[in-house]
Amino acid sequence: MNSRIEAVRKRLMETECDAFFSVAPPTNQYLTGFTGSTSAVVITANEALFLCDFRYTEQAASQVHGCRIEEIKGNLLKRLAERLKDLKVESAGFEPAYLTVDEFQTIQSEFSGSLKPQPELIAGLRSVKSPEEVEAVRAASGLAETVLVDLLPSIKSGISERELAARFEYEFKRRGASGASFDTIALFGARSSLPHGQPADTLLRPGDVVLLDFGCRKGGYCSDLTRTYVFGNIPGLWLEEIYAITLKAQEAALQSVKAGIPCRQLDAVARDIIGEAGYGKQFGHGLGHGVGIEIHEAPRLNPEAEAVLEAGMVITIEPGIYLPGKGGVRIEDLVVVTGNGCEVLTKSPKELKVLSE
Repeated sequence: MNSRIEAVRKRLMETECDAFFSVAPPTNQYLTGFTGSTSAVVITANEALFLCDFRYTEQAASQVHGCRIEEIKGNLLKRLAERLKDLKVESAGFEPAYLTVDEFQTIQSEFSGSLKPQPELIAGLRSVKSPEEVEAVRAASGLAETVLVDLLPSIKSGISERELAARFEYEFKRRGASGASFDTIALFGARSSLPHGQPADTLLRPGDVVLLDFGCRKGGYCSDLTRTYVFGNIPGLWLEEIYAITLKAQEAALQSVKAGIPCRQLDAVARDIIGEAGYGKQFGHGLGHGVGIEIHEAPRLNPEAEAVLEAGMVITIEPGIYLPGKGGVRIEDLVVVTGNGCEVLTKSPKELKVLSE
């Protein structure tokens, strides 16, 4: 028996839907174990059906658990709609974040019943990780950190942001990851003020800030880590100041993590420290986010977040201060929420480190 499919069935009983369907790869991986890019899952009270075409039938046979596998021909969405009709479904729930308007219209054109958005049905299940999922994230995090430790001594004058990012991603795969969790961020000097800047041909020079935000995917789960360094020499007191403030805010937030705290309240712990130091406008993103099969999952930690932390959630804590034209600092750890605190998965030191020339 697939416990996740059973959990979906229980949640369906709380809705006005008699079925749930998904064409989203992350959701289908979570529900069945399938890691391919194209499939559909249909769950009713009595049926769990997995649809894929010829390209994936052999893979599905070895990966999919708890579903009857059917190889389909032609348009996946139309076959999905047909199966909903065959199962006499009258109202089908789906995740609106993973279905385009065009896909919705294609399914609806072939299905006479109603399609009802159910944004929390799966997200609520995925946000709390099982012990096995936590171990998968831990393994991905550990691999990424070994790459950081080994690459730091190789960061020398003249290396480009793009090359350094490529070295991280090469090492991830060489050491057993399926790839990066997201496009690796490596930013030097004033470009470190770009919170999600893309690596360019900028060359490293003494006095540059070095901001590294990276993670890998291993066993189907992601990791995420940010560290900020300086190369050769500290560029000024301004950098020491914003680094100290960011670290203080991050440590205070880590100490406040526990089951039962509202996400917006946790965000405020770090945001208030940075704001009181005079840099509130320079911290414009949320404090963190959930991590799992996807690099950004529920819950979100920001001033508008509605969620409350639960034990078993895996989240990032990543405040930052960004000064355009000068540089920025972000410090990010990956943590598992517990009943009375958290376990920090990332182990890399956080004191301001000067990388030698």
